[in-house]
Amino acid sequence: MRLVVLSLAAALVSATPALANEARIEGRGGVIWDNGTTEDIWGVAAGYDWDLSANTFAGVEVSGDKIGASNTKVAWGFTGRAGAKVGNGTKLYVDGGYTTEPCDLCEHSWHAGAGVEQPISGNVYAKVAYRHNFVANGFSDTDSVVAGVGMKF
Repeated sequence: MRLVVLSLAAALVSATPALANEARIEGRGGVIWDNGTTEDIWGVAAGYDWDLSANTFAGVEVSGDKIGASNTKVAWGFTGRAGAKVGNGTKLYVDGGYTTEPCDLCEHSWHAGAGVEQPISGNVYAKVAYRHNFVANGFSDTDSVVAGVGMKF
């Protein structure tokens, strides 16, 4: 019996990399713009991805991003994402969700975007992502591009 249990455990451990659900945390920075105004933006994010198959995944993310301009505050993002695994660990994805207001006189927004994550070494990855924020109440929409580095767990 002990041999059967150990054999099953070994089989499960060796099968895990094929479908490796993973948590991640990252730091990122880039630019955000609207109506001819460009500012720096930087933040952090944490998320979890679930494998849907060997080549597809879906996940969730919580983020905090701060625009470098004065009188801004951390905007909290709640995002879902889905994508494909291509090549050697590369992830291409689309995402969408909700972002809280980035300043007291600003509006919250819905957002949609796309990105790519590329493994660098071991559990470390690099990322580039685009996001469009759909802002309401007469405020202009914003766009951003960020690059980041993260770690998968």
